[in-house]
Amino acid sequence: MANSHLTNAKRVKNDEFYTQYGDIQKEIEAYLEYNSDAFRSKVVYCNCDDPFESNFFRYFVLNFNKLGLKQLITTSYKPSPVANTQLELFGEYKTLTKSKGRPKVTANKFIINEVHDIDGDGEFNLKDVAKQLKANKHNEWTPLEGDGDFRSDECVKLLKRSDIVVTNPPFSLFREYVKQLFDYNKKFVIIGNKNAITYKEIFPLIKDNRMWAGVTSFNKDMLFISPEKIDPSKLPSTATRVVDGVAYLRSPSIWLSSLDHGRRHQPLPLMTMKENLKYSKHKEIKGKKAYDKYDNCDAIEVPFTDAIPSDYEGVMGVPISFLDKYNPEQFEIIKFRHGDDGKDLRLKDGTCPYFRVLIRHKKK
Repeated sequence: MANSHLTNAKRVKNDEFYTQYGDIQKEIEAYLEYNSDAFRSKVVYCNCDDPFESNFFRYFVLNFNKLGLKQLITTSYKPSPVANTQLELFGEYKTLTKSKGRPKVTANKFIINEVHDIDGDGEFNLKDVAKQLKANKHNEWTPLEGDGDFRSDECVKLLKRSDIVVTNPPFSLFREYVKQLFDYNKKFVIIGNKNAITYKEIFPLIKDNRMWAGVTSFNKDMLFISPEKIDPSKLPSTATRVVDGVAYLRSPSIWLSSLDHGRRHQPLPLMTMKENLKYSKHKEIKGKKAYDKYDNCDAIEVPFTDAIPSDYEGVMGVPISFLDKYNPEQFEIIKFRHGDDGKDLRLKDGTCPYFRVLIRHKKK
């Protein structure tokens, strides 16, 4: 759904949509709460982010010293509707003066090695970064030779020298993008379509504890920004949200990561099976004599994450939204969606609950 909303929006007005600064800040700073040195002395690479447009670049460059970064690398795709024409970095969306020899529209590469108060006003901000980039002092701003595709040789070379990748990659290339991160053994914090966790290439990585849900809850749809005004009437009401007169694209997107954070180690508070059957807030559970069982798997159906019984030792089928509360010290993931016959999990009445993850309590 998220990808279709993005696609429909682009058909309407050839727009690109960008992650909000606040969403990036909230997610990244949660990793710092768990480990204050998570980014210290690291090279961070944002390889799907035009520095002229990206809040990923803005966040990491403004927090360069706070995070203790060794280097920040940002590369973009070509073409982009606002590349080399608009940048909050250089003022309130002012058109840049064309520099001799600099292409009008190109894929860009920014490499930040150092940031400080260059204009002497006692405050470090984006104006300081802009002056450093224009002067090419200790930092680099150059066009890429190619189109900035993350699979290109020049972008792969930059990937190899990085430690942590943070970005919002193309949803349509998500499988290939994640594969590349693992091929080069890179830590990452990225945004994906919520449905991506069901992909046959992605779910095994979650099951094997090689990647996991980020800090932000699955229950919260993300709002994306457009550099151009969009007409909400041209999109489904479920695809947009208007805030203070500005239309944002609403998308069921999630953060996925291989960087550790505290939320994934928090035990999920649970009631016993007897307590759930007596006190659960869910009518599907409360008052029943027992949990339903699957017809094609020796497991019980648990339709809500908070209804997982703390004292059940067997296999349980839980909603896929459980994964953003998954604690690897508390639970073991067995498999996704299918019963013993290789078909979708099926209850005694013949119904097939939507996207279930089979789990059990970790043995102590």
